[in-house]
Amino acid sequence: MNDKTKIIILAAGKGERMQSELPKVLVKVQGKPMIKHLLESVAKSDIDNNPIIVVGYKKELVIKELNEESKKYHYINQELQLGTGHAVNLAKDYLKNNTEHVMVLYGDHPFISAQTIKKINEKHLESGKKITMATVKLPNFRDWRINFVNFSRIIRDKNGKIIRDIQFKDASDEEIKVTEVNPCYFSFQADWLWKNLESLKNNNAQKEYYLTDLIKIATAEGIEIESIEIEPYEALGANTKAELDILERLAIQLNYA
Repeated sequence: MNDKTKIIILAAGKGERMQSELPKVLVKVQGKPMIKHLLESVAKSDIDNNPIIVVGYKKELVIKELNEESKKYHYINQELQLGTGHAVNLAKDYLKNNTEHVMVLYGDHPFISAQTIKKINEKHLESGKKITMATVKLPNFRDWRINFVNFSRIIRDKNGKIIRDIQFKDASDEEIKVTEVNPCYFSFQADWLWKNLESLKNNNAQKEYYLTDLIKIATAEGIEIESIEIEPYEALGANTKAELDILERLAIQLNYA
């Protein structure tokens, strides 16, 4: 294995707020588990034919659901839910020295397209930057866009450069008003990623290691972050039954099956 870009899919979370005993990624949209929508897009992107899936809660159910295609995936177990930074770091030993770049996607975000996955990767490779991230710009948080209310906000300086990301639960009243949000789709230069994951702290409201804190680390080092704006619907995930209902309605509008 020595792929130029490897994809890590985070899929360890519970689905209890969606009133489901299933792992979150197995909750269905249009009759299909959310992670299967994503995996179809990953396959069509043709970037990584053997993506890594970080499993955790009821991992055996996720693996069983994907079993017919299991030869395409490498599973890594996240026993404790300690955040996105922790989840990605679990793949370090498997990937270190085996890839130049790492892309991170989410098993509970069903609508990202193969084209967008390719665009993020291409932008990252062309830019030569340590980090490339997708962002979503919204007019407001009304109607179906209410699903974005809890997303972290992108903070830029007066020159438009990204200087940090602030989690919703840690944001001030002023920061919450920002309408550019972070779906947390990232591509990283692999050596930089492995080195800096060790620097993450969990001094936040959730006591978790946030992958997004790498933005703060990069800007402190004077590293410019590349970004690419994507369609809002491609960034949508679901944490609650109400948010899942919005995904179902949007899927019908988008002809998504």
